[in-house]
Amino acid sequence: MKYDFLVQTYETERIKVVSVWSEFKDTDLPVRPNPRDPRGRSVHEQMVHQCVSEDLWFRTMLGIDVDAPPLPRHETRLEFMKRYAEDSGKRLAKLREKDEAWWEELATFFGVRRSRAWVMTRRLTHTSHHRGQQMAMLRMLGRDLHSNYGPTADTGGLMQNRAPTIYAYPNLEVLFEAEAAGGAKSPLPGQGHQSPTERPGP
Repeated sequence: MKYDFLVQTYETERIKVVSVWSEFKDTDLPVRPNPRDPRGRSVHEQMVHQCVSEDLWFRTMLGIDVDAPPLPRHETRLEFMKRYAEDSGKRLAKLREKDEAWWEELATFFGVRRSRAWVMTRRLTHTSHHRGQQMAMLRMLGRDLHSNYGPTADTGGLMQNRAPTIYAYPNLEVLFEAEAAGGAKSPLPGQGHQSPTERPGP
């Protein structure tokens, strides 16, 4: 099916969301980029937005309802991760059932008509956008970063310098088991001797 790539992308994107959330600490939830500016979402607000926004897009634009509250009863970091993983897993299962005709049908996207394939592409980029904001916040907090798409400064630097891709956990099952016990992420080698940027400062 020619739209399998969208299903496969969503399958990995949902893991990336939970993986980034696992990089935060419980005490980080109230942190926002500028403590005096409410326009920048806190870590907690980012998690709320991801859960509520994705639920809304899938229900109203894609017609996929997992019949579950989008937010956990107790809004802790681990409970957000569990809630999102469960609901996105159900969405993934429903997406796998759809045929090409379904993907090509038109849906209403903020007042305009677009194919479901187009809407899904926008959903994926919307999620990626917010995940990037959260990774920037982790850097503001002085945290090390595991891979999300490829190498990071903490896995060795730039791809062209053959830095490895190192994920915090191999899969969601291991992630939840480890995070419930306090966390046991893959060790990181650090930057090494080469710059993590193409334009190093003096």
